[in-house]
Amino acid sequence: MSIKDITIVITSFKSEKKIRNCLNSIDGQYEVINVENSHNQDYKRKIEEEFKNVKCILTGENFGYGKANNIGLKEVRTKYALILNPDTELFSDTLEKFLDAAKQKPDFAIIAPNVVNDKKIESRDVTNLQIKVVKKVKGFAMLLNLQEFNEVGFFDEKIFIYLEEIDLCKRLLEKNKKIYWDSNIPIYHEGGRSHDSLLNDEMEL
Repeated sequence: MSIKDITIVITSFKSEKKIRNCLNSIDGQYEVINVENSHNQDYKRKIEEEFKNVKCILTGENFGYGKANNIGLKEVRTKYALILNPDTELFSDTLEKFLDAAKQKPDFAIIAPNVVNDKKIESRDVTNLQIKVVKKVKGFAMLLNLQEFNEVGFFDEKIFIYLEEIDLCKRLLEKNKKIYWDSNIPIYHEGGRSHDSLLNDEMEL
């Protein structure tokens, strides 16, 4: 398995300040699709100029998390897609460890990482535990094995924001698909900070 097996999909909504830290943490050899829930041409121009591995798709309006992710996933041509939130950051070996886990569990539909709350932590300090089968994962970072989604589809576009990943996991389990959590895959997640704080009220509404 190699970098050619993963495309990263990031859905954003006026997340210009946050997403730069995320994109800077991703090895430039990996293809990234950023679906921006707006019609901000200036944002698209700046991101694609600054990050040559990023293709930015503007939706024209705020479609929400699920539908925007689906737009990005339909563009993916690799075997796997890594869903990321803009307020996540990868460690130097995060993607390599995702690929290691995929090799260990080739029957997976989703592999989720271990959230790390301190960016200064070294990935070697993360306790090496087993890969566990779980019933649900948090949606800020999920490696999807795309061939396992043929029957199920991706996110339910009727859900605008929140709980989309819970619904997706439920539908996968109904088809006997495997969902794993690997504590040995480190990822930093700020949490609840994917958009500018000035938009908090708008997002909650």
